[in-house]
Amino acid sequence: MRSIALLASIVVLMPQVATAHIVRHRSIPQPYQGTWAADAASCAPEKGAIVLAAKTYVGPSGSCTVVYVDETAGPQGAIFSVRMLCSDAAGGAKKSDANLIIRPDKDRISLGPTFGTLIAHQRCPLKGADAKD
Repeated sequence: MRSIALLASIVVLMPQVATAHIVRHRSIPQPYQGTWAADAASCAPEKGAIVLAAKTYVGPSGSCTVVYVDETAGPQGAIFSVRMLCSDAAGGAKKSDANLIIRPDKDRISLGPTFGTLIAHQRCPLKGADAKD
């Protein structure tokens, strides 16, 4: 009788343990908004900088609109998976889906379409109208 009760408890609790908690957002979180580059020399848009705003991504992959952002807990902080709708490089009407992973790394973030392609980025200094006095 005890073994049946134990087995029933395991069956009831197991799905809860295996489920990851995901929170969906409508935009990229404020701490990750701004201009990011692999190094200080790459902070110009023509040199590969990535600009993240609440609802947009602009970078080497083109210009994209954020559809949604999923947040999942990670060992170094929250990991964000951004689902985007991007225009083709020529600026035509053709749209394609794209993914962007944002993972915190101490004073940097790692960005890439998959975990295997993440590249560390640093925040670029604010210039002009973006700078706060």
